[in-house]
Amino acid sequence: MTPQPKSAKLHACTLGWYEMERRLTAIVAADVVGYSRLMGLDEAGTHFALKAHRSELIEAAIARHGGRIVKLTGDGLLAAFGSVVSAVECSVTIQRGMLERNEGTPPDRRIQFRIGINLGDVIVDDDDILGDGVNVAARLESIAPPGGIFISTFVRDQIGERLDLAFEDMGERALKNIARPVRVFQVAWEGDRPKPCGELATAALPIPSKPSIAVLPFQNMSGDAEQDYFAEGLVEDLITNLSKNPGLFVIARNSSFAYKDKAEDIRAVAAALGVRYILEGSVRRAANRLRITGQLVDGASAVHIWAQKFEGAVEDIFDLQDGLTENIVGAIEPSLRRAEIERARRKPTDQLDAYDLFLRSMPYTHANTLADTNEALRLLEGALRLDPNYAVAHAYAAWCHEQRFFRGGFASEDEQAALRHAATALGIGTEDPQALAIGAFVHSNLTHEYETALAALDRALEMNGSSALAYGMSALVSAHGERHERAIDHARKALRLSPFDTLNYHPYCALTIAALLTERYEDAVRDSTLAIQSNPGFLVSYAYLAIAHARLSQLDAANAAVRRLRDLVPGYTISEFVGTGLWRRPTMEIFAASLREAGLAE
Repeated sequence: MTPQPKSAKLHACTLGWYEMERRLTAIVAADVVGYSRLMGLDEAGTHFALKAHRSELIEAAIARHGGRIVKLTGDGLLAAFGSVVSAVECSVTIQRGMLERNEGTPPDRRIQFRIGINLGDVIVDDDDILGDGVNVAARLESIAPPGGIFISTFVRDQIGERLDLAFEDMGERALKNIARPVRVFQVAWEGDRPKPCGELATAALPIPSKPSIAVLPFQNMSGDAEQDYFAEGLVEDLITNLSKNPGLFVIARNSSFAYKDKAEDIRAVAAALGVRYILEGSVRRAANRLRITGQLVDGASAVHIWAQKFEGAVEDIFDLQDGLTENIVGAIEPSLRRAEIERARRKPTDQLDAYDLFLRSMPYTHANTLADTNEALRLLEGALRLDPNYAVAHAYAAWCHEQRFFRGGFASEDEQAALRHAATALGIGTEDPQALAIGAFVHSNLTHEYETALAALDRALEMNGSSALAYGMSALVSAHGERHERAIDHARKALRLSPFDTLNYHPYCALTIAALLTERYEDAVRDSTLAIQSNPGFLVSYAYLAIAHARLSQLDAANAAVRRLRDLVPGYTISEFVGTGLWRRPTMEIFAASLREAGLAE
């Protein structure tokens, strides 16, 4: 396209409007990791090294791949490409080149880049580009790992199979100041080279020996976006009911929901999740009528092996759901005993209004912020007013009060409320694995009665051997109780059952604790970093990261972790960490000393 002169862009100036050129562009945002720290160590050396990297590697790579540098910042750049393939190839060239150029440089002096790539419709204003497409690229860069490349789903879709690169699905991420979550992929690396597509297939998850299934989000056909919660809740309960059957391996809800609103090849989804069968379907709700359709698909051949439609009044939702579950179980494994199908039929509550309130609370219970916790409690309390014996609602209310206790200044009323709801969940939820798992976790965090909690978690896992939630909770309780082998085993099982789970900060945190207590500090750095990536709002992960770096005498990195902790919770102190009371005195004294060394205030 021939650039227009500035005068050609301005039309009918007396009418007061300005026509701007828009263009679909692949945007690459790159930034140096820890630039301020590097400048503090060696200002002149860092400046000249970065200048050499730009002139000798980066600028040449961008030009060679048909891109242009839009702007340079002190430690970063923004580049535009007409092709997403060229943008990704160029970024891989840069990251691989930086690996080679960093050889022989001490780790704390290496210049590493994070790179984010997005495809978007941008506004071209003279030599600059503006718009949401640029903002998304910048946000992807900010969450990418050092030396890594994060791309949006738009880039991944355009690339298709045109590059011999493997991409890891990182799930949907909430990006700062971006209205909707963005599904993120990472260019996969193996050592000092990008991993080819062919190698990704060999790394696919193994299919379990027993029947395995992933339930994908059902499509909401109601024409009402407000009813999405209903369709999602129906699928979540279907996953829970199927998981109660010990003869099935069921992928957890959060990993299945990574495929929401995505038109993916069923065979690719089954391979990515490591399952034999995929269940998909739709829900149509109009007034008080409900229609549910379900199709069970063989993940290897993409052949439909079962399909059925269920219709009825909204008041009969549990009967419809029971019939769906029974037919799926029967289609997968005809020899499963009738008693196990009956177990999968158990209903969480007969009060539909309470059920709706519970479903609406779910997005808020996992968010780990005070505002979201308060909203979750408002909805859960409404559900419990309608159904005081709703065990799993008591469990989630206990969890919310426990979060508020530790984040809101150790208020005794939250501690007592958490213990009261946890006791109720454990008392009336003896046949509900989810209620048992959460109730036991909360009880142990506040009382430190770890053996009692583990007994309840064992009961939950007996009933639902595919519960990533129960394994993750068990891993953390085991880690707090210094049962290292169990913590590691259950954490790995949780991650296997739900590889894309938004709650994976629990098993990663358990692995971190086990590594700290067995003096494997490099592993603790890795696992605490993964916990932070899973949930950047889970503050204790930053404390564990600081402790691990301090134990390795990496004080600059330890200080950085403490600064990030303070950004999250201003004024957080060693006393607040010690106040959790999770550790025996010798362990807590070691942790406190490491945090003190890392720069956390008393």
